[in-house]
Amino acid sequence: MLNKEIRNHFPILNQEINGHPLVYLDSAATSQKPVQVIEALEHYYRFDNANVHRGVHTLGNRATDGYEGAREKVRKFINAKSTEEIIFMRGTTTALNTVAQSYGRANVSEGDEIIITHMEHHSNIIPWQQLAKEKGAVLKYIDLEEDGTLSIDKVRETITDRTKIVSIMYVSNVLGTMNPIEEITKIAHQHGAVMCVDAAQAAPHLKIDVQKLDCDFLAFSGHKMCGPTGIGVLYGKKDLLNAMEPVEFGGEMIDFVGLYESTWKELPWKFEGGTPIIAGAIGLGAAIDFLEKIGMDAIEQHEHELAGYAMEKMSEVDGLAIYGPTDPGKRAGLVTFNLNDVHPHDLATVLDMNGIAVRAGHHCAQPLMKWLECSATARASFYLYNTTEDVDRLVEGLRTAKEYFTDVY
Repeated sequence: MLNKEIRNHFPILNQEINGHPLVYLDSAATSQKPVQVIEALEHYYRFDNANVHRGVHTLGNRATDGYEGAREKVRKFINAKSTEEIIFMRGTTTALNTVAQSYGRANVSEGDEIIITHMEHHSNIIPWQQLAKEKGAVLKYIDLEEDGTLSIDKVRETITDRTKIVSIMYVSNVLGTMNPIEEITKIAHQHGAVMCVDAAQAAPHLKIDVQKLDCDFLAFSGHKMCGPTGIGVLYGKKDLLNAMEPVEFGGEMIDFVGLYESTWKELPWKFEGGTPIIAGAIGLGAAIDFLEKIGMDAIEQHEHELAGYAMEKMSEVDGLAIYGPTDPGKRAGLVTFNLNDVHPHDLATVLDMNGIAVRAGHHCAQPLMKWLECSATARASFYLYNTTEDVDRLVEGLRTAKEYFTDVY
């Protein structure tokens, strides 16, 4: 387990909610921010605020250095070959839409296949639905195993020579399933398809090496990994990005503009139209510094241990159903559950009355809810600042909720 002193870096955790010390168990939705990130944002706005790439004055140079320095930090963080392969975007959703709208429109034709799974977040479903409708392509789903994992045999059965794009989440935001991306990528490439990875729930919690994965595209968001909201990353292999057209046009991304024709800047700026997300990128860079100082391997191990402890303790609550893989070593640091016939929103409300923040709803995964045969679930998601004491508070809160609803009903 990580040192509990890590919590001291997160000032928001030192407060009471409804008269109880805050237990924040909603990091899969958005993580809390350490002082280091907050101070980096303040420093930029207090001392270096200027637009990037355009000016020759000192503030402009400082801002540019901070912005492009953050790009290099991201490159190292995921082990990309070049900063040209790192595109700053608003978040995972924007990045996945960019792949669908730019690469997909140019390379998918009628009758071609796009492969996803039932566990995907809406952001990795809807762009492909729209592309399939536009192009007359076939959207196919890889069936899940009973425990919510993917079978490599079923992956092989689903991907064919008609497949052009495979897009799968690295880690499920509902089941906690950790998918075998490297193996799936090899199968996709054997059939001439490209591999796109939704890493929104992976980048904050485990070490990513895009060269080892050999994926063609990978997307993630800063706000889930201790960074600011409104900043995310699209990684793409350089040859693919060079061949793609931008989907947003305007200032910053242009090389030359004539009356009737224009040309684009080189990578990565071709895809970053308008004033970029300068402060967000600098904040993301500070978040990466913070996470790497602790160590991604240590964070992943901490969360595996915490999830295992949580599953053990939560299983002792009568009437509690837990979804996803039963082996904590095969899942990320989150537990999704339902309590008897209590609606997850009601359950989350009672927990909040006791200072415990969990997520309740369909988690932007309605097809998965249908597969689970329920309309909604509650979810407790852990991060580096959570402790076994937080889990104990959750279990205590669940027992309190069970007693409350037993009396009500």
